[in-house]
Amino acid sequence: MSDNEIDIAVEDARWEQAVPDLEAFTLRAVEAGLAILPDSAAGPVEVSVLLADDATVQTLNRTWRNKDKPTNVLSFPAADGPLQPGMARPLGDVVLAYDTLLRESAEQSKPFEHHFAHLLVHGTLHLLGQDHETGEAEADAMEALEVAALRTLGIPNPYDD
Repeated sequence: MSDNEIDIAVEDARWEQAVPDLEAFTLRAVEAGLAILPDSAAGPVEVSVLLADDATVQTLNRTWRNKDKPTNVLSFPAADGPLQPGMARPLGDVVLAYDTLLRESAEQSKPFEHHFAHLLVHGTLHLLGQDHETGEAEADAMEALEVAALRTLGIPNPYDD
């Protein structure tokens, strides 16, 4: 058991029906993302996960990224600041859109749970400073980390067709 604090808020009840033992599954996937880069998550960290719908994610995407459309996952890294002794370091927030995940998993012929875990790992890696939009080398490195983290969960490489 880790000392990390992972807070999960379920805004859309469909998540509860889509994933058996939703909380435990979410915790395992986020922890897998944190564990794949142990130096980046040194010491206990705090991550918040919001399981929402497309409308919520579209609003956040429009407000924070000037993109007026839903997306599968958004990550909001926390600002660095002074830490209270004995407190977990806030890492940030990961927000997922149920409707988009459901559609994408069907389009890609992947189990919903596998796609969900992939995007939890993906969002967590963004909180740890990983980026796939700055160049091909960075994208390849991030994909390799995702694949390694998912392997620890028994989930196949999401990039294999």
